[in-house]
Amino acid sequence: MLTASVGCQQQLATTTTPEKQSPIELHIAAAASLTDVMQELAAVYAQEHPEVTITFNFGSSGALQQAIENGGQTDLFFSAAAKQMNALEKSGNLLAGTRKDLLENSLVLIVPQDSRLELNAFADLSRPELKHIAIGDPSSVPVGQYTEEVLTNLGISDDLTAKAVYGYDVRQVLAWVATDEADCGIVYATDAASTPQVKVVAAAPAGTHQPIIYPAAVLRDTKHPEEATAFLAFAASEKARAIFTKYGFICK
Repeated sequence: MLTASVGCQQQLATTTTPEKQSPIELHIAAAASLTDVMQELAAVYAQEHPEVTITFNFGSSGALQQAIENGGQTDLFFSAAAKQMNALEKSGNLLAGTRKDLLENSLVLIVPQDSRLELNAFADLSRPELKHIAIGDPSSVPVGQYTEEVLTNLGISDDLTAKAVYGYDVRQVLAWVATDEADCGIVYATDAASTPQVKVVAAAPAGTHQPIIYPAAVLRDTKHPEEATAFLAFAASEKARAIFTKYGFICK
């Protein structure tokens, strides 16, 4: 049975604190597709800033946006799409002057590693032998919104209505394909590269969706504007860019 999971919280805590400096806890909301890379970034940052503890809330950008708007404690937001960041900026939730476009990604079609389905293109998704196609929920998940754009532009959106199973975030879509609970799925290229349990069979055709841009910003209501701004600056540094590149992201 296919079940959707919610965003999870994970904490990377430092083990030493300078004697005369109070510890700082930063709460970072980040798109699920950033889970692995952000954890490594935080570990590297902690080596240079042992006074800072980072707590992550990973999930779909839409759910994270809603949590921020509802007053959830967040110092920084790393989104997988401009749409959610635009909404927060319009409602006055961002600290002025801190928004940055950090990364770019791409959209791919994946199948389980041992799949024998002969899928070679997104257009093949309308084939009758496919029973379950995993995609992100377009109502709140950026990867689902990009997917919907592609399917609409290819003219096959209606063909998939009865076959689509909607994941709460991109990592749920990935998990369904990796465990053979779905015949195939549409995820970011970086997520596909995170596990050997899936293989990429096609990339979304050029021009079928908006560029996949990851913006980040400090939240207006942060209790630690200086420390939050410092971490965002680190995320845009050459050291961080090398880590993002290692995970397959394109740095802006």
